[in-house]
Amino acid sequence: MSGHRVAVVPGDGTGPEVIAEAVKVLKAAADVFGFSMEYGDLDLSGERYLRTGQTLTAGDLDFLQQHDAILFGAIGHPEVKPGILEQEVLLRLRRELDQYINLRPVKLHQGVTSPLAGVTAEDVDFVVVRENSEGLYSGEGEFTAKGSAFEVAVQKSVNTRFGVERCVRYAFELASSRPGRHLTLCGKTNVLTYAWDLWQRVFDEVSSDYPDVTTAYAHVDAACLWMVEDPARFDVIVTDNMFGDIITDLGAAIQGGLGIASGANLNPSGVSMFEPIGGTAPGFEGTGKINPLAAIGAAAMMLDFLGERAASQAIESAVGQVAGSLPSLRAGEMGSTTTEVGDRVAHLVSKEEPAEATR
Repeated sequence: MSGHRVAVVPGDGTGPEVIAEAVKVLKAAADVFGFSMEYGDLDLSGERYLRTGQTLTAGDLDFLQQHDAILFGAIGHPEVKPGILEQEVLLRLRRELDQYINLRPVKLHQGVTSPLAGVTAEDVDFVVVRENSEGLYSGEGEFTAKGSAFEVAVQKSVNTRFGVERCVRYAFELASSRPGRHLTLCGKTNVLTYAWDLWQRVFDEVSSDYPDVTTAYAHVDAACLWMVEDPARFDVIVTDNMFGDIITDLGAAIQGGLGIASGANLNPSGVSMFEPIGGTAPGFEGTGKINPLAAIGAAAMMLDFLGERAASQAIESAVGQVAGSLPSLRAGEMGSTTTEVGDRVAHLVSKEEPAEATR
């Protein structure tokens, strides 16, 4: 029997509620597919910061590095100044654990209504590969004459060949494993002529190693237009940190909303983190009205990363079935409670054939 150690970070707001449902489904999958999961809890939250002044400590990092993966809820608190938790927890986690890929599947499940008229599940099934450690999120910049009438603020986009190439190569590897075998570089080569000159040159050079993958380029503004007008044109998209942050939220809307949107921060050879991308959902904590499907989908992504592909596929299938049966994926409009939705997914997973029968 294979075994995995998972660090569970529920966080703030509705994070603990949705992560509880994800763990419930993971336990059902482990029973059916014959693997073991050991869970270790870690408090990384705005509540802890307010209580102790701590963000991400050396002890926290040591704890996380003793696990195979991280299941993360959400972090944020209305009493904490914006930027502190984002910079000192989320972005530091990505840097310290070298989680250089942000992976966002955008998939419309059967029965789920997209806000795009006439779009069906067959039209929306692509993946965004976002560089996760550089660009405008590197924290480089400066103020001149801060607070004066002559103030200048400079935010730098830092792009290294090493960082760009490993991201682009990951995207090509992913595209070559998918039926569409198509990869789109999404950037702004006509205006951002330093960073995107580097991205385009690296993309063109790496493409020669993947002759089975067809390629395209789209300016980010055109990509947003095409995601709405013709999402079926995309299979895998690779882009930088800022553009990836923007277009993945558009992707979430296309697939039915944040209630179904899962993501991963990947170190392909190290400790990776899996999470719903909807945040803390202020106002819904403790109501039982938040949708846990994104967190459960993140758990499925985690199992795929850990090599438990049959279990991952079973959870994804169950998520799709439950999502398609709900009147809405929006918090408070599901027609079921958070716990009931989790129970339905776990029940479907528990009805799967035993692991021995699927091999």
